[in-house]
Amino acid sequence: MAQAARDPYVILITIYIFAPWFVRAVVGDPIIGQALVAQGGKWGGWAVMVSMPLLGAMIDRLGPRKPLLCPVILAMAACSFSLWWVVPAGHDGLGIAWVIGVGAVMTWLFAAHEMLHNSLLVPAAGMAGAARASGLGLAGGNAMSVGLLILLMVAFVLPGTVNWSWLPAAPLFGLDPALGEPARITGPIVAGLMLVGSLPLFALVPDRPRSSARLGAAFAGGASDLWRLLSDVRGYRNPMLYLVARMLFTDGLTCILLFGGIFAAGVMGWGTLQMLGYGITLSIAAVAGGLLASRLDGWFGPRRALMGELLLLILIEAVQLGSAKDHIFYRPAAATPLWDGPMFTTLPELVFLGLGCGVAVTVTSAYASSRTLLTRLAPPDRLGAFFGLYALSGTATMWLGPLLLERATLIGGTQAAGFVPVVGLLATGLLLLLFVRGGGRLEGDG
Repeated sequence: MAQAARDPYVILITIYIFAPWFVRAVVGDPIIGQALVAQGGKWGGWAVMVSMPLLGAMIDRLGPRKPLLCPVILAMAACSFSLWWVVPAGHDGLGIAWVIGVGAVMTWLFAAHEMLHNSLLVPAAGMAGAARASGLGLAGGNAMSVGLLILLMVAFVLPGTVNWSWLPAAPLFGLDPALGEPARITGPIVAGLMLVGSLPLFALVPDRPRSSARLGAAFAGGASDLWRLLSDVRGYRNPMLYLVARMLFTDGLTCILLFGGIFAAGVMGWGTLQMLGYGITLSIAAVAGGLLASRLDGWFGPRRALMGELLLLILIEAVQLGSAKDHIFYRPAAATPLWDGPMFTTLPELVFLGLGCGVAVTVTSAYASSRTLLTRLAPPDRLGAFFGLYALSGTATMWLGPLLLERATLIGGTQAAGFVPVVGLLATGLLLLLFVRGGGRLEGDG
């Protein structure tokens, strides 16, 4: 439930609704907008790099996760709520600099939430139930996002654009589409959901027992543990090699998430209504991906499941890059409407939508399996430190993917060209996974 309440920030704000609106209405240029979003992620990634592994090791010494998780969630909600005051160019309010700053802060907060939240996975579900709980968390986040996207469409976007009797005549609460208010309202909605949805975690999920270590001693001991962990690479070869592989393929996954909505809006020429429909459809597909991951982890073990998910994602992404509003599989295609409707009326749009569903399933499954795999490779008494490194591997170099994407876009002259190095990151991470040992099925899986 805590992840279901947190992940709509990524889906509604980062991917489908707020970020594409921000690039279009506030920045005004998709290439510059991509660079600015990447800049915030780069700053946040640097902060994660220097703090998160030590924080994870220190928390291992102290024990409980919830005392730090609470202020992290409060700060995430405050950042999300503040996006309501971001206004289009030419109006008084929060602008580009604020959004980039919030992006940097949220990068660190998300990594902290991941480290603290994920290290409660085994106490909450046990080793045998970790795969199922991991998949359900990701599926729940996408299911919650589907409901919110439908709410946005019915309450704020469709009213006034189509004459359907069951819809309100105008957006609820008098929201003004000209000021981007249907997109900006995602900030307060997500903030409230984070606060309410996190309550069951604090009430019901068992925390780690408190140790006798004081804060200073925990800091020194955590630093010593982390140094010993980093220096003893031979003893932890498999989890360390896996984290290097994850650093690369997660950079690719993050790029697809951060810029997938901007890419779809640009190459297909879609506005907020179409992006809502796209987001709803892909979020439903992502629910299936989260549920499928736990099954695949049980059938094949999380390592083989992850490798299969990454391989399929690479193939689908390569095909999607050759699709646009007048292209299918790199070939010109007629954009003639096949039916009379508000969105997705042409064959190129329907094909692009189907490929997007494939991307959503494989990305979500890969995230779920990658989290489960670490619980199988890391020593149980070092899970906090390893999840600190896990957060580092997922975000410390997240500036690399956006930087490669931006440079490739400028050199190639198209949005699709920018994603070529992203596919390369996925492929490199997949190659390294071939040399990781362990992560197979547990007795009772399946």
